[in-house]
Amino acid sequence: MPEHKATVAAEIGLHARAAAVFVRAVTATGLPVTIRKPGHPAVDARSLLEVMTEDFAHGCEVLLNVTTEAVPAGKTPGEIDDALAALAALLEAPEAR
Repeated sequence: MPEHKATVAAEIGLHARAAAVFVRAVTATGLPVTIRKPGHPAVDARSLLEVMTEDFAHGCEVLLNVTTEAVPAGKTPGEIDDALAALAALLEAPEAR
């Protein structure tokens, strides 16, 4: 299962606007992405409610995953890896736009 690590850089963490920007970016990939803190269960990164209630605070390390069994047909491993890298970069940007 593809996985990328990232550190949440937004000063307020993934709350309100930053979470909405992140969830829209995840949804745009068309991939079943999950996000979790190390040692915690994963949540659906396409769900604003799940992302906001998980309390991904500033400086929090997160793991982004894609369940390969649920990947839409036609997505290559390179495309999946690129999508996760872009999502990780978004989380590591000081302000999500």
